[in-house]
Amino acid sequence: MEKDLVRISISIPKDLADFLDELVIKNNYSSRSEFIRDILREFAVEESWSQPKEEVIGVLTIIYDHHKRELSQKMIDIQHDYYINILCSTHIHLDHHNCLEVIIVKGKADEILNVVNSISGLNGVKFAKLTKTANIKL
Repeated sequence: MEKDLVRISISIPKDLADFLDELVIKNNYSSRSEFIRDILREFAVEESWSQPKEEVIGVLTIIYDHHKRELSQKMIDIQHDYYINILCSTHIHLDHHNCLEVIIVKGKADEILNVVNSISGLNGVKFAKLTKTANIKL
């Protein structure tokens, strides 16, 4: 069942409206409304993450040198030191030296951020990026 839609009207300067239209076309949105709905949902995710005790979901992407002594074990130990749920992890060998690991986590925002900061600061981690999401009802 589709949610009830409410029509709203906003006033913005023409140059901002033109910019909005450019973004709608560039990003292949079907309408201004869909673009704005998407922005609001993204804002809702960020709002969830701004609440330290809110349960959220994230995807941590890491590229690291697997030849660095005990790095893999250190990353595993960090994951076990915090009370977050590791929902899934995938490990891919990129080349002789580098691995890509993707870890899907669920837990309190502040605890996930602590894990991300701890892992990204390890010697041998070349790239670490957290993609934030949340189970928003919008």
